[in-house]
Amino acid sequence: MGEIVNLRSVKKQQGREAAKQGAKESRVRHGRTKAELANDRLAEARRAALLDGSARSDPGRGETGE
Repeated sequence: MGEIVNLRSVKKQQGREAAKQGAKESRVRHGRTKAELANDRLAEARRAALLDGSARSDPGRGETGE
């Protein structure tokens, strides 16, 4: 005869394992460290500063460039 199993606890365990798997997939898909995010923000700020610093302005034209 087989071992007696509490089906409720088996379902809960399966749910936990499914949640762990889903979290793992989500971390792979979306996960980035704080250092990576900070590095990207810094690179974007440098790029924006470089573009702002090299922008040409004509004194005869307005904001719209007309």
